[in-house]
Amino acid sequence: MISAPPSLDDAVTATRETLTFDAAVLARATEMAGDLAVNLLVALVILVVTILGAKWASRITRRALSRVRGFRNDPTVLSFVVQVARVVVYIVGFIAVLQRLGVQTTSIIAVLGAASLAVGLALQGTLSNVAAGVLLLVLRPYKVGDVIDVGGASGTVQRLDLFTTQMSNANNHKIVVPNSRVLNEVIVNVTGQKTRRIEILFTVGYGEDLTRARQVLADVAGGHDKVLPDPAPWTGVTGLLDSAVQVTLHAWVKVGDWWQTQADLMQAGKEALDEAGIEIPFPHQVAVPYGDEDVMPVVTVRTVEDKARAGDAAQGEG
Repeated sequence: MISAPPSLDDAVTATRETLTFDAAVLARATEMAGDLAVNLLVALVILVVTILGAKWASRITRRALSRVRGFRNDPTVLSFVVQVARVVVYIVGFIAVLQRLGVQTTSIIAVLGAASLAVGLALQGTLSNVAAGVLLLVLRPYKVGDVIDVGGASGTVQRLDLFTTQMSNANNHKIVVPNSRVLNEVIVNVTGQKTRRIEILFTVGYGEDLTRARQVLADVAGGHDKVLPDPAPWTGVTGLLDSAVQVTLHAWVKVGDWWQTQADLMQAGKEALDEAGIEIPFPHQVAVPYGDEDVMPVVTVRTVEDKARAGDAAQGEG
């Protein structure tokens, strides 16, 4: 049986329903697009405000802490707290942006809680650096401006961040050490004290007057204006070497005067020993004959020890 073709009224009704549905879908899509555009614009504004707010918070925190006596002359704590304030503002702004985009922050927290173990394992190095940075800030083994040696890396501390310690060595090389490594290594704070001792090793001949040599070096140290009178300079025989007697000079100076004063005393000590006629020997070698002495001549070098023995023998005969 052949069905009757649809009537004109049915066709018009179907077309009207289709157009009505399309208009509703288009209106809904337009509304969603408008809402999305507004949310994106607001999120962008929040992001910009967050960046500006982080800079403002850092500036306000630095200015406020600079008025506190305990933080005024402590750039280490000051820079650390300022960085923490900046990170906190960024976190708050990031959460606000996600909320504006329709992301439920409670679900994010739930996901992070469920994945906390995996995140902790993946970021254990980074988190250990943060924890080490906090401990370094509390324990205070060094501060900005100190010269330290950490695991063979030496330099002046320029900055203590959440994750790293930044240093600059004498050649102006930038050295970045993770805080976790700093905390686990032996830290030598070269400038941690107000005074520092200079130690210079001189050598004189075995035949020289050791008491006179010590007095010459002590006078050199005592005449330097940067050497502190208390503790007084000290000299003493600290070694009997192969070709010389080792005489050590100790002098105390302020930390900032250590490098130049050490160079001055080393030069002045050498010149004073020369002026006093005290020999500063150099290593000697003695040629040992091998084979036929008629074919290979023997070259004999008179060492400092031989001179000393000859002098003692002459005094004994006299």
